[in-house]
Amino acid sequence: MPDSLASVAAWLGGRRPRLTRAEQRLWDAYPTGALVSLGDERPSTGGSPDRTIRAEVISALLLGACEPKPGHVPAVRLRGARITGPLNVSGGEVGCELRLERCVLEEAPDFSNARARQMRLNACRLPGFDGGGLQVDGYLSLSESLIDGEVRLMRASLSGGLRMNSVRLRNPGGYALTAGGLTVDAGAFIRNSDIAGRLRLTGARMTGGLFLYGTTLRDPDCVLDGDNMTVQDRMECSAGFTAEGPMRLRGARIDGTLSFDQGAIRAPGRRALHLSHADVKELILIPREPIQGEVTLGYSRIDVILDRPDVWPEQLRLNGLVYETLRGEPEEGQRLDWISRDPHGFRPQPYEQLASWLRRIGRDDLARKCQLAKQRARRRQLGRISRAWSLLLDWTVGYGYRPWIAAVWLMVLVAVGTVVFSIDHPRTIKQPDERPHFHALIYTLDLMLPIETFGQRSAWDPIGWSRWLAWTLTGTGWILATALISGVARVLRPS
Repeated sequence: MPDSLASVAAWLGGRRPRLTRAEQRLWDAYPTGALVSLGDERPSTGGSPDRTIRAEVISALLLGACEPKPGHVPAVRLRGARITGPLNVSGGEVGCELRLERCVLEEAPDFSNARARQMRLNACRLPGFDGGGLQVDGYLSLSESLIDGEVRLMRASLSGGLRMNSVRLRNPGGYALTAGGLTVDAGAFIRNSDIAGRLRLTGARMTGGLFLYGTTLRDPDCVLDGDNMTVQDRMECSAGFTAEGPMRLRGARIDGTLSFDQGAIRAPGRRALHLSHADVKELILIPREPIQGEVTLGYSRIDVILDRPDVWPEQLRLNGLVYETLRGEPEEGQRLDWISRDPHGFRPQPYEQLASWLRRIGRDDLARKCQLAKQRARRRQLGRISRAWSLLLDWTVGYGYRPWIAAVWLMVLVAVGTVVFSIDHPRTIKQPDERPHFHALIYTLDLMLPIETFGQRSAWDPIGWSRWLAWTLTGTGWILATALISGVARVLRPS
């Protein structure tokens, strides 16, 4: 058995070692839960022995070495102490509140797999905290503390919430907060904190929200790893929030609002925000400055997106994204720029999704413009021959989305043919009693239509140079008809 656990066992067995004056005060205060204050500020290194308490004394009290006073609620409440040795209650049942204020702990407390009522280590200094598997009926608070090491809360369950407001947490190059599988029932508050190191919240469940107002996260590899995390209510990365490194929220479920309102995400040359395969009710993406780095929203389902064009990153992956509503300052037409920022080039789904939304809000004109932009973007990936045909479809009928272009071509060619054939009259190829009366306009239309309709083409034959014009009109008519049919087929065929 480790020395620390053997010492605590001795306390519990009634063999209580001699206590110092400060320890005796804490022991006597425990039955009624009175606060023991050894100073209003954190003790300095090598401070007075009168402000020093052994961690084993606190561990013994937490594990029931002293009887409570009837009619009172026992608690360990201590201020301004230096706590030496390991505070270890791993696997134990803590039947009282622990409150440490402005204390300095020389070693990281170990509450792994323990069960406790309520724990507050406020404005303390400690080299880490181990709460893996910890169950707390109330809340766990580390607010205003200076932590030089890792906070471990894997598979912990905090019924009353997590409070880490105004914390300075330092573990650069490693995990600052390891909380995979953490369950928090009343909200996780990490506000106005400064954290160097990675936050690992993979698979965590926050039923009361996650609030990161004003907090700065720093890590070159990943400031927040929240893959498959579930947040009910809100996830606030806003009001001064700053991420100095990539954020991963792949597969996250936010049953409320994910807000970056007046936040900042900086990861130049990296994937700054990875929010793919996620399910979010509302995404507010209006940080205080343009996002530095790539943003991925691919294959996510987001009911409402609120954003601004001036904060869009240069690289934005939207392939597979499904949304119900787009809000914010961008004009509907500006969305064409929004969906064309994929670093891998053309993807048809973002165009189809945007066109579908535009039709739902009654902007059929912009929906057609979006479909036209899709075909033009696709053209850049085609081979030389296919690209030439695609370009012809664009010039002639606008891929079927701008049929008025074909009408313009038709009117121009009909006008040219009418004028030419009025001047250079074709010769007849039928007997006078069999041929219809020649009409230049009708003759030109008959040449351009794929099927002879008015009987003019078979009755009159152009001569001289006008014969070349007749052949040109016939070929152009076939091309216009084929392009129109092809363009309409592109519209009707699923992408």
